Amino acid sequence: MDFLWSPWRYQYVTTAEKATSCIFCTIPAEHRDAENYVVHRARLNYVVLNRFPYTSGHLMVVPFAHHATLTELADETLAEMIVLARRAEAHLRANYHPDGLNMGINIGKAAGAGVAGHIHMHVLPRWVADANFMTSVGETRVLPEDLAETYHKLARAWSGA
Repeated sequence: MDFLWSPWRYQYVTTAEKATSCIFCTIPAEHRDAENYVVHRARLNYVVLNRFPYTSGHLMVVPFAHHATLTELADETLAEMIVLARRAEAHLRANYHPDGLNMGINIGKAAGAGVAGHIHMHVLPRWVADANFMTSVGETRVLPEDLAETYHKLARAWSGA
């Protein structure tokens, strides 16, 4: 059997279930956007890099309001979320030139939500064959870009620089 070490995953697997506060409420309250990889703040939502991405450029659009479902969100918040997802698509296409994108919302733990109590939308670039044997068989993802570099690239894109 071959082993591929991914020590950055340790933090996630050992703390995800033990969190006592909502990470999606904590991130914007800390006002440490670069450290928390917040690439954009809008009026009702913010856009943040996934710390445990499936691919380089994996973004999440997160409402500031703590709600678990779409039905709990105000129409204005939901509308802004979709507009930000559209902007995320444009920035990801311009910076990463993906073959496609996945966009989705997992509502509830049974649906795969890692943070089930605070709804958020994933926006991630995809390339033909990026789900190769490493992901399918090896249960390992290969990320060709450091998270800090991804942050700088996308924060510049969102700022218009």
